[in-house]
Amino acid sequence: MTLQQEIVGNAMQMAVVNLHPGQTVYCEAGKFLFKTTNVTMETRLSGPSDNNGGGQQQGGGGGMGGMLRQAMGTAMQVGQRMLAGESLAFQYFTSQGGEGTVGFAGVLPGEMRALELDGTRAWFAEKDAFVAAESTVDFGIAFQGGRTGTSGGEGFVLEKFTGHGTVIIAGAGNFIDLNPADFGGRIEVDTGCVVAFEEGIQYGVQRIGGLNRQGMMNAVFGGEGLSLATLEGNGRVILQSLTIESLANALKKAQGGDKQGPTGGLFSTHAG
Repeated sequence: MTLQQEIVGNAMQMAVVNLHPGQTVYCEAGKFLFKTTNVTMETRLSGPSDNNGGGQQQGGGGGMGGMLRQAMGTAMQVGQRMLAGESLAFQYFTSQGGEGTVGFAGVLPGEMRALELDGTRAWFAEKDAFVAAESTVDFGIAFQGGRTGTSGGEGFVLEKFTGHGTVIIAGAGNFIDLNPADFGGRIEVDTGCVVAFEEGIQYGVQRIGGLNRQGMMNAVFGGEGLSLATLEGNGRVILQSLTIESLANALKKAQGGDKQGPTGGLFSTHAG
């Protein structure tokens, strides 16, 4: 069944989820806000695909071999999340003895969005965008390899959502929904502005300009560094108006720690 949820608030939104009896929702550790007393909370290392409908751990149906395979699968998932810098554990919330309510939020001032998965298309999201999802939605890590991975900055590690049901994501600032097909099939954006996109959208990274005077001016004074993200195809793309880097630079500047002056780009400094 579809997750009954409402996104409330303005500058710092939160998701209020109403659970039917026995229904389970899970979140990344640190995204939980509140719950009613009839909602149980359990923290586990395993993802929802390792559990029987997101409820109790599967028993010995597969014998010792099945238990070993499940343990190895959990270890691989935890290893992937650790390499990606994600939370190692998930928190699971299940309503007992009636309907229950749980609240979740992101970690930055900005918007939230509920995405509905029907099993035909996966969704990809930036690192740390995931907030919560039904137990019927699988959470995974997608590593962008090769040229895209080494050049894309924020795009190197992506969260991947598959299955059926509702997944809630969060970002910074305001969201805008675009389809590259409406703009000639391709759009170019700051790598930090990409929040999420549907499977079928081709994600890539390209250098800003050539190795000439204008290319160096873009890189040094333009505030974007050397690369832009490219999104091609026909599908839904969600962008955010505020990047984590720009927020961090604004906070450093307000604290007197900004050493970059009026320019960005390669002159940006990051205080340790």
